[in-house]
Amino acid sequence: MIDLRLLREDPELIRASQRLRGEPTEAVDDLLRADEERRAATQRFEALRSEQNSLSKRIPKASPDERATLLARTKELAAEVKAADAAASTANDALRQAHLAVPNVVQDGVPPGGEDDFVVLREVGDRPEIENPKDHLEIGEGLRAIDTERGAKVSGSRFYFLTGVGALLQLGMLQMAIAQAVEHGFIPSITPTLVKPESMEGTGFLGSHASEVYRLEADDLYLVGTSEVALAAYHSNEILDLQAGPERFAGWSSCYRREAGSYGKDVRGILRVHQFDKVEMFSFCRPDEAADEHLRLLAMEEEMLAKVEIPYRVIDVAAGDLGSSASRKFDCEAWVPSQGQYREVTSTSNCTTFQGRRLNIRYRDEDGKPQTVATLNGTLATTRWLIPILENHQQPDGSMRVPKALQPYLGGRDVLEPSR
Repeated sequence: MIDLRLLREDPELIRASQRLRGEPTEAVDDLLRADEERRAATQRFEALRSEQNSLSKRIPKASPDERATLLARTKELAAEVKAADAAASTANDALRQAHLAVPNVVQDGVPPGGEDDFVVLREVGDRPEIENPKDHLEIGEGLRAIDTERGAKVSGSRFYFLTGVGALLQLGMLQMAIAQAVEHGFIPSITPTLVKPESMEGTGFLGSHASEVYRLEADDLYLVGTSEVALAAYHSNEILDLQAGPERFAGWSSCYRREAGSYGKDVRGILRVHQFDKVEMFSFCRPDEAADEHLRLLAMEEEMLAKVEIPYRVIDVAAGDLGSSASRKFDCEAWVPSQGQYREVTSTSNCTTFQGRRLNIRYRDEDGKPQTVATLNGTLATTRWLIPILENHQQPDGSMRVPKALQPYLGGRDVLEPSR
């Protein structure tokens, strides 16, 4: 949720953010109105309850005539207080719904526009010169590393098996990500993949992203699309000690996405699938540390990409392509030779205090007063990385050169040979 104090002080700032996102500014007006109505309803309830408490204290000392009048008024007040309490509760519920409808405020400097209006910050590495490059699925099938045919037979479209060296490549990559995270002071975590509705809502995944989420109706639980959800909710309704600096986690989990609206897009291979594995970084920090922490997470992603030796670019994502929780997002996109284009492999988002406010996560400032924490997230490695790894390191005979950092996870092999 956005800060209501900021809304009251500068509603035009919130409206400007909505326009940058391509979202309706009416949501800001609805929130302002709901905030005013909630405050008015709360004030009326508190005034009536105060009068009720005052009368209760006067009754024992009152004369018989006065007591009769006071008792009559007390009876009237009881009904008024009950009605005012119900009205305040209704107004509070309406405020929460209006509050949930407004996404995070876009940071200064974020490019305007939609999905195609990102700004390229830098390109890193040399694109390999490959004549008639094979795609990752052809290479993976040749290595007996990827099996989408049997994945579809067992589970349906957009499922797959990683077998043999394919499984070893993924496990090695994710283990390498965890090792790097630990080296940088992150707490390694294996997180739940089923979470309660309040965890999904608290991280912002039940708004515009709701169609992407799998729900188990019988249990009222959701399958996560990222361990960000479980990690964010880990400290819900808590006050953290951040005196020593940010608290950082690296969560390993399977992830699930419905891929709603992607019918016919990227159906070949493992680019857009319903299930994958990922190591996700997550930070809790003071709001004034969030911008630097965002750059730290981006540097961690680039360090991993350098280890797997693939060319990539870093983009500053445009406002209209930000998730509801993000105030700024940087993506790393890896070069995919078979497609002749860059494809997203990591994202890191600064969510400022948006998720912290929803999940009621706070820290104590220098004066000991509770303040809302900032949260940030970033991909450190995921199944999709196998695509640029296979394609950029492919050899003409169908083999694949193994990046040096991954060789220990594949028995020291520097080349993976296709099956004959």
